[in-house]
Amino acid sequence: MSQTVSTSPKDRVLIFDTTLRDGEQCPGATMTFEEKLEVAELLDNIGVDIIEAGFPIASDGDFEAVSEIARRVKRATVAGLARAAFKDIDRCGEAVKHAHRARIHTFISTSPLHMKFKLQKSPEQVLEMIAATVTRARNWVEDVEWSAEDGTRTEHDYLCRCVETAIRAGATTINIPDTVGYAVPEEYEALFKMVRNRVPNADKAVFSVHCHNDLGLAVANSLAGVKGGARQIECTINGIGERAGNAALEEIVMAMRVRGDVLPFESEIVTPMLTRASKLVAAVTNFPVQYNKAIVGKNAFAHESGIHQDGMLKNAQTYEIMTPESVGVTKTSLVMGKHSGRAAFRAKLKDLGYELGDNALEDAFNRFKDLADRKKHVYDEDIEALVDEEIVNSQDRIKVVALTVIAGTMGPQSATLTLDIGGSHQTTQATGNGPVDAIFNAIHKLVPHEAVLELFQVHAVTEGTDAQAEVSVRLTADGKSVTGKGADPDTLVASARAYLSSLNKLMMKRGKTKPDQQIPA
Repeated sequence: MSQTVSTSPKDRVLIFDTTLRDGEQCPGATMTFEEKLEVAELLDNIGVDIIEAGFPIASDGDFEAVSEIARRVKRATVAGLARAAFKDIDRCGEAVKHAHRARIHTFISTSPLHMKFKLQKSPEQVLEMIAATVTRARNWVEDVEWSAEDGTRTEHDYLCRCVETAIRAGATTINIPDTVGYAVPEEYEALFKMVRNRVPNADKAVFSVHCHNDLGLAVANSLAGVKGGARQIECTINGIGERAGNAALEEIVMAMRVRGDVLPFESEIVTPMLTRASKLVAAVTNFPVQYNKAIVGKNAFAHESGIHQDGMLKNAQTYEIMTPESVGVTKTSLVMGKHSGRAAFRAKLKDLGYELGDNALEDAFNRFKDLADRKKHVYDEDIEALVDEEIVNSQDRIKVVALTVIAGTMGPQSATLTLDIGGSHQTTQATGNGPVDAIFNAIHKLVPHEAVLELFQVHAVTEGTDAQAEVSVRLTADGKSVTGKGADPDTLVASARAYLSSLNKLMMKRGKTKPDQQIPA
């Protein structure tokens, strides 16, 4: 597939986002169908070149999500992942066939370790599989990407044979991933130079990097691979992904932008939308961004040291190598309160990057007014937490109606809880070793389940004793793990909402309920 020719003196680098595929494979990060569509739309809007929408053979749900994303995305190429098997490739071809630009991304392991223990195939058998499956993919689409899984631990001579075979069979993009995050920048750069110099038909394909962060080198390795001749970077929003994650899209894009003197490459990412993308992905995956995360972390543009503050007051460039506005960060304001109307609230949401329909706006506005009655100052972060929770939990079939907790030094603590379960209100009372335990026991009485609590985490959205608490809860059942989030000025209410958010997702994931069915108590 021909690529856009840039007139800039800098080389154009394609951004391949795999948040919806590799990112979603992160334990507990599973997204709903609606959430995937929302993320895909935002990725298209921020300028991502290729959106890897999922793994169609994995489930009917994944197939449906990839198919719908393929239909809806207006600008970007939509890719699906397929193993080196005809059934995978055919399923992928069916899923992406309606895309404006479609790609099949097929892969097979090439390292001695993987071929021996994972595939139990000989090197010659793997070469035959590469030729057959890439050819099969080309029968579906013109744009085929082939990946050498565990490429950085593959013998160089054999890797070159594999790449040559894939290109000869019709692959238009060759990805050499650092699947286990083992490489260091110098050797990864040298690897691409070696392959591109030794493979006779290398000029017929775009080379791609895909780096995992097991040693914290994913971004550095990705940029090194580009210096070695790759012109596609595979990455995820917030760097989410399996194990320690993937290379972070926002870090890669801003590194090329800020250090164009030594990285003469460019992308078409709309950088002022990076923070919004980060917050959306954090909300739908329930994976909070660490405060000191580069580019999009809460503290990325915060300065507490007196020396730093003095320098910032004199010239922001003393301690900031990019402006907050360049990545979509705006200063927190205190203009919203209980006297604010719908028009002002809608305008504030637009400033924060949210576009809600009438019903969702009304629900969010009512919750905002309730919050404003309970909290002296309503910060932008409060509104973001409120709306993000509304978006993530809008499809929940079990919701908190009322909660009363009795706690103190004289136990046991008790909770009286009323839930809306599929439109029916049910109430119970339970005790526990602490108020949170009592609440969770009450939920268990109303909605019996076998899920195990893996994570309970609380943090304040803003400063002050009246700050909203944002609670994350991770539940696991039958080997499946999901995370829910809840926000409220009352930490115990937030805890109940977070637990129910996670439980709703887990029950949907296990097929115990459909959106139009009542969840049994």
